[in-house]
Amino acid sequence: MSEANTLEAGSLRQILVLLADGEFHSGEELGLLLGVSRAAVWKHLQKLEGLGIKLLSIKGRGYCIDGGLDLLDLEKIGAQIHSSLPIKLNLFPQIDSTNAYLMRHADPALQVCLAESQSAGRGRRGRVWVSPFAQNIYCSIGWGFEGGVAALEGLSLAVGLVIVRTLQRYGVAGLQLKWPNDVLYQDHKLAGVLIEMTGDPAGYCQVVIGVGINVAMDDDSAHVITQSWIDLRTIVEQQGLPCVSRNQLVAALIDELLLVLNGYEQTGFADYCVEWQSFNAHAGQMVELRNGNNVCNGICVGVNEVGALVLETAIGREIFHGGEISLRRVYDS
Repeated sequence: MSEANTLEAGSLRQILVLLADGEFHSGEELGLLLGVSRAAVWKHLQKLEGLGIKLLSIKGRGYCIDGGLDLLDLEKIGAQIHSSLPIKLNLFPQIDSTNAYLMRHADPALQVCLAESQSAGRGRRGRVWVSPFAQNIYCSIGWGFEGGVAALEGLSLAVGLVIVRTLQRYGVAGLQLKWPNDVLYQDHKLAGVLIEMTGDPAGYCQVVIGVGINVAMDDDSAHVITQSWIDLRTIVEQQGLPCVSRNQLVAALIDELLLVLNGYEQTGFADYCVEWQSFNAHAGQMVELRNGNNVCNGICVGVNEVGALVLETAIGREIFHGGEISLRRVYDS
């Protein structure tokens, strides 16, 4: 990032921190904060609107972000991470994609990328991951594996468990896992995982694990989502739980990710298989599995020790590995 862009990002951050309280602040106050004229303040405020942040403006009172913002803060996050591993935290107001940022590094191991918003967030099968500003969690972590692709078997399922464990820290109940990488609540998607790899498929490879969690999605952003979804705010309200700050959530998520990743090459998915089964959203149900033009119906038995899906079909038990496979429940007519 150039010096000019760094300064601009810093000014943007200062404005966001001031306005995050949801109170009105005058143009004069903002100008003093940045050391610029009121005209220059207006230019900065226009950049906030470009990020999708709604500003209220009342003559004589100034500017306000209605409802405020729950901004990420690297100092608060770092103070709540208990792992002793030497990770590097990166935080951006906006980025194309947290996964893409780490994938651009020669070796992203032990780096974490966080963003308040993504301009090109991605899910599996090239889907767009809707990424409104300061409403959800967009987090990617890099790791290195000596065992190549074989060492990654079942990793997306284990990361799904990481998300469930993280949310259970705060009392959230009723979560389910959909093979191979979604976290559900009452059949609505709450979170997803995207894993990408570079390097030697048979030797040392670099892996980037992306996690997206819906925390407090507004209706304006949500209307473009094409599948059933839910956010954490709705769940905690339903369950009568206290709100969880995004900083708390990110720190707990990173702790749980590091705990699993640090030993995964030795244990593989086998150590997580039974726990994953206990959250299987489709256990014992008739499902339809699609892989391109191939369709298979069967009863979902669960997953095996490498994270492959096991279905009881008309010809017996069949095993299906990852890839471009979608899983949908078949309802009785």
